[in-house]
Amino acid sequence: MTPAQRRAVVAGSIGNAVEWVDWAVYTTFSSIFAGQFFPSHSETASLLSTLVVFAVGFLMRPIGGALLGAFADRHGRKKGMSLTISLMAGASLVIAVCPAYSVIGVGAPVVLVAARLVQGFSAGGEFGSSSAFLIESAAPGRRAFAGSWQQVSVGAGTLIASLMGFLLTSTLGDEALHTWGWRVAFGVGGLLGLVGLWLRMNVEETEAFTRVSAEGRKKANALRAMLVEHPGAALRVAGITIAGTLIYYVWVSYMPSYAHVTTGIPLSRALLANTIALGVFLLLLPFGGLLSDRIGRKPTMTAFAAGFLLLSWPLFHLVSGGFWSLLAVELVGVVLIVGYSANCAVVMAEQFPPEVRTTGIGLPYALAVAIFGGTAPYVTTWLSTSGHRDLVWVYVATAALIGVAVYLTMPETKGRDIS
Repeated sequence: MTPAQRRAVVAGSIGNAVEWVDWAVYTTFSSIFAGQFFPSHSETASLLSTLVVFAVGFLMRPIGGALLGAFADRHGRKKGMSLTISLMAGASLVIAVCPAYSVIGVGAPVVLVAARLVQGFSAGGEFGSSSAFLIESAAPGRRAFAGSWQQVSVGAGTLIASLMGFLLTSTLGDEALHTWGWRVAFGVGGLLGLVGLWLRMNVEETEAFTRVSAEGRKKANALRAMLVEHPGAALRVAGITIAGTLIYYVWVSYMPSYAHVTTGIPLSRALLANTIALGVFLLLLPFGGLLSDRIGRKPTMTAFAAGFLLLSWPLFHLVSGGFWSLLAVELVGVVLIVGYSANCAVVMAEQFPPEVRTTGIGLPYALAVAIFGGTAPYVTTWLSTSGHRDLVWVYVATAALIGVAVYLTMPETKGRDIS
């Protein structure tokens, strides 16, 4: 990769990390601020209400993927990414300052839902724009490596949110944490958005989009063109996403809260295990991309899904109230998830030509994430708190089985011309 390509990858990755700090803070602190917006005699009931809002935010992701994706295909990846981060950061600041239910009554959950809808809309457009930007900025033989940094930055955002959770739960008392401590995390995430916006406004547009503009290949309606001209590729992107998004959200975003609720392990200890596992995950992702650039997308993604198909039962049965057992479970999971996360951006981008690429990635990906990723924490919590904890592994293994079927039958796209 040339110095210019490396600068583009770095700038794109940092901006993307900031975007996902704001998204991940919600799940990290959901069990803490639940009572502020949904007061209830039952801690579990309040948490489930908060997770419903988490799922509702995902309903906006397909709309964001379609509209913001079409915007980026029409006006450029740079403008698309600047818009998404502005929306995400603004919504985080609104949540940070929103009064509690005890102050404004039903207005509090209404504001929370509205802010989460805006964040879902932003997240729906973010993945397509940032993936297209990174892949189009890469050398042909390093596309998976460059694309892996999209997920490195997603993981980095989640790691920062998890680290804030660990620091705040370790240094603040319960009363301070539940009344104002969680607001600090949302406020920090929103302010970091200004840094991400500055970075995105100072990157160069990709050569692929510039060429499309110069040659007059822009589509008047990128969404319609994608659906009419590339329906098979769109369905394939949705299929690729199912196993990856469900397992990622269970393992990387929600495992600390799951372990805390089901085993009673202190949340600070669960978040520490999650933070360590995320650090390992981030270190491994670029190597997963390099491996994919060498041997292909299909074998590395199939290894991920097959691993969870075989190991879901023993891993969930090892989750207990002990720190070391939880850390071991998280580490095994994140090593396997590298096979999906290092590939997802590149394999989706390689399905489409540049004039519909952002829309083609964004809409089907967001639909699959909304259906399978957005509901994963709620389904997992409901199963584990209603006497069906032993079925959680079946839920994850079923998604993995779908992944094995999709990855084995999809065409290999390593080496495909994407210009």
